[in-house]
Amino acid sequence: MDEPHLIYFADPMCSWCYGFSPVIAAIRKAFGRGLPVRTIMGGLRPGTAEPMTEAAKREVLNHWTHVHEATGLPFDTHAMDRAGFVYDTDPGARAVVVVRREGEELAVNYLARAQKAFYAEGRDLTSGEVLADLAEELGVDRISFLEQWTSEAAKQETWRDYAVSQRAGVTAFPTLVGGPNEAGVYGVVTRGYAPPDDVVGVLKDWIRRIAA
Repeated sequence: MDEPHLIYFADPMCSWCYGFSPVIAAIRKAFGRGLPVRTIMGGLRPGTAEPMTEAAKREVLNHWTHVHEATGLPFDTHAMDRAGFVYDTDPGARAVVVVRREGEELAVNYLARAQKAFYAEGRDLTSGEVLADLAEELGVDRISFLEQWTSEAAKQETWRDYAVSQRAGVTAFPTLVGGPNEAGVYGVVTRGYAPPDDVVGVLKDWIRRIAA
């Protein structure tokens, strides 16, 4: 992709990425398809196997409180309140990767829908059935989705995303990168959460400079 675009390093079970979802929506409203958004899954806690302890839950809920205070977005703790809940972010990330095969726009939509399902509706994003329900809402064939989601190819593709994120030096989610400029270079737009108006303002300045 040679035209200016954004690369969004995120995770569907990252609370600050959920907080960033209105920022992505604002970017898409401001620029439409003139500034495409590509998703790359960062790999927040992939492969976690142990159920959350009460101490871990308290720590996570503390992060959620901060996100709510910064963004006003709603939170529902029902998913995490389930007995034996394992905070494995790989199933949700793999679901985004599978939907991304249908197009980047759809992947961004699915990521936002998955975030809302987990954080605002208390649904379990480690469940293939829940992930398939969300895909079906967006017009993705349920049977095809589940076949791909359980495949070894999808698992490997998702872990390649994590590797790309690591090679890019991404250490915080969300991270938004823009490029290429006239020299073919990409630059960080924001590392971590920033308000919608601030991010859109930075991008408008960038677009004006490269169009001049």
